[in-house]
Amino acid sequence: MPRQFFVGGNFKSNGTVDNIKAIVDNLNKSQLNPEVEVVISPPALYLLLTASLIRPEVKVAAQNIFDRGNGAFTGEISAQQLADAKIPWVILGHSERRSIFRESSEFIASKTKAALEAGLSVILCCGESLEEREKGITLEVVTGQLQAVANVVKDWSKIVVAYEPVWAIGTGKVATTQQAQEAHKGIREWMKKAVGEKAAEETRILYGGSVTEKNSGELAKQEDVDGFLVGGASLKPAFVDIINSAAQPRLQ
Repeated sequence: MPRQFFVGGNFKSNGTVDNIKAIVDNLNKSQLNPEVEVVISPPALYLLLTASLIRPEVKVAAQNIFDRGNGAFTGEISAQQLADAKIPWVILGHSERRSIFRESSEFIASKTKAALEAGLSVILCCGESLEEREKGITLEVVTGQLQAVANVVKDWSKIVVAYEPVWAIGTGKVATTQQAQEAHKGIREWMKKAVGEKAAEETRILYGGSVTEKNSGELAKQEDVDGFLVGGASLKPAFVDIINSAAQPRLQ
């Protein structure tokens, strides 16, 4: 059974009430490919506003959680609170969380486990730096990040993996279609061994890294590219074109 194409929009720490409303309004009135699963992720402050306004087939994701549940954790949001607020998705392991906030793969794995136990679905990010790519250890780095999750999570049915080469995030640089496909294929082959053949076949692997409406069509054709995690372009009207790029026939 083919994997459903998935496009996520990560707004990061951007937005005001007015322009979040404008982004949502544009999505609501646009013709979106009904075969694509779409999830958008505004800053935490605007999660409930976004969820209250967006068309029902588009879902909303938080950008982070804490792994310890409710309690004396000032400034944090728990997985249980997201579930209570009917926010069904969360992005975890984004390169900015790993690099700027020094989150370890083990901490991200713990958060992933907490999210799944609360009934949330997870966009699990992984990726390598430019230095690591130039050393030829891309797959070693990426699968190491994912292995930390495999150590504590056995059921990956509610996980979507997002491969995001760190050197291509916000830089305007994009992995070539061949580089993206090679990395995605390597992740899928690792999953067969570490998680299981069924999970490897069914888990969607997204590409993230300066995705725009100009390069999404070609990337969408690749056999193991099952969608995108879009950053800055998700704030623009062209996000609709990226969603609809899934109309491209997949290469086999």
